[in-house]
Amino acid sequence: MRLAFVCPRLHEPGTVGGAETLLHSLAVEASRLGHEVEFLVTCAKNHFTWANELPEGTFQRDGIRIRRFPVNAGRDVETFQRLQEAICRGQTLAPEEEEAWLRNSVNADGLVAHLEQNAEAIDRVVAGPYLFGLVEAVARALPEKTLLAPCLHDEPFARVGRIRDMFQRVRGFLFNTEPERRLAHRLFDLHPRTDAVVAMGIEPFTADPGAFAKRTGIAGDYVVYSGRREPLKGTPLLVDYLDCFRQRTGRDVKLVMTGSGDVPVPPTLSPHFHDLGFVSEQEKREAMAGAVAFCHPSVNESLSIVILEAWLAGTPALVHAKGEVLRWQCESSNGGLWFANCPAFEAGRLFYLGHRGPAAASGRRAQPHA
Repeated sequence: MRLAFVCPRLHEPGTVGGAETLLHSLAVEASRLGHEVEFLVTCAKNHFTWANELPEGTFQRDGIRIRRFPVNAGRDVETFQRLQEAICRGQTLAPEEEEAWLRNSVNADGLVAHLEQNAEAIDRVVAGPYLFGLVEAVARALPEKTLLAPCLHDEPFARVGRIRDMFQRVRGFLFNTEPERRLAHRLFDLHPRTDAVVAMGIEPFTADPGAFAKRTGIAGDYVVYSGRREPLKGTPLLVDYLDCFRQRTGRDVKLVMTGSGDVPVPPTLSPHFHDLGFVSEQEKREAMAGAVAFCHPSVNESLSIVILEAWLAGTPALVHAKGEVLRWQCESSNGGLWFANCPAFEAGRLFYLGHRGPAAASGRRAQPHA
């Protein structure tokens, strides 16, 4: 088949995002299986500014052809942020406001035009994640050929009218987990059509925790988090809970973070907080291998790729109980615990600290492809 994959950003060094990783992985695997694959992205790296930082054009990577298109000029960021905040508050937007919200999101008219001009040569378009103007525009241009990889969360954006229209318009869906699939059918009352839970696979790897300790000088017990640091990912909560844990128990447990973004750290935790920023994949996995646990406090995920990596590194997970997908991953795999409040977080930490052998075994027993 001739497949076009669409994502606002490309999975590459300096660009952190599960959706980018997922779509790139699916495209590479489709190419390996003999399909003709083209990957269409914008010239943006930063998912806040959407500035055109990368050159447009075509190049080859990982066996697939990649085309970059510039993000539309003239985004009204103030209007976008105002409407975005209104959606987050649960406010219902008028149709013209929904149009303005999508129009001032990330868009690339050149990318959509390329798909329209080559529609007869394309069998299917795989596009995601769901909440960007570019993806909605692609689904509107070629609905009968579009398979949406939504990376859906139970959040206010999923209740915008134009988003509902998109879900009911496209040909089918590629979901990451069964909970995500159930959520989509519940929110959008989807009639029988093409959908499948495809998730993604991760190649086995080896990671030496001793190499991490030698390189960074970080010794003793620590908790690790990898990814974007922002309130939607729950990282401020993780900082608060670990600080509280240290003060209540007197246990010397450090917090190690890799990835992008800033997070406020109180003075009581600051000497025990290690922000490594962007690191290589191998360095990230070595950090995971040496950790007491990988903590993922987000409540809005369609699949946690980093938890799969932590399990392959032999490290169990500690996740937020309100995150249905992350809890499902841990329950299905027997690879982690979950917390609903600070006392439960403390209990999970103490369990892992007191059962390093069994905890590591639970990480190794987890099924990374669940």
